[in-house]
Amino acid sequence: MKELSGPLDRATAAEYASWFKALADPTRIQIVSLLARRGTPMNVGEIVAAVDVVQSTVSAHLKVLAEVRFLLFEHRGTATYYRINDACVDCFPTAADVVMGRPVPAQPAQAAQALGARP
Repeated sequence: MKELSGPLDRATAAEYASWFKALADPTRIQIVSLLARRGTPMNVGEIVAAVDVVQSTVSAHLKVLAEVRFLLFEHRGTATYYRINDACVDCFPTAADVVMGRPVPAQPAQAAQALGARP
C-alpha cells in the first residue's frame, strides 16, 4: 500500500480544491441537495422556486456546478434541465478521504469510468 505521509500531488490537489470551492456556497449546497434528493432533472425555473433565489443567481450557481461536473444538463426546446451527476455522489466522499489522508474506500467501477478524472 502506498504511504500516505506526504501531501497530494499538485494536480490532484488543484482538482479537489475546485470541487470543494464549488460547494463553498450555501445556495450551491441547496441546489445539489435538491437535485440529488429529487432524482429527476429540473429546469431553472423549478430550481429558482425551490431555493427561493433570483433566476440570475441560480443560473450563475448552476454554471459553477456544471463546470466541475457536479451537475449535468440537457436542452429540451428552450429550457435547460439540470440533474445531479451520480458519479459525483459516488466519488466525492472518496475525494474527502484522500484529502484527509484516510484509506480510499472502494470505488464503484461504473462511477470511475463515468468520471475519468472529474467528479
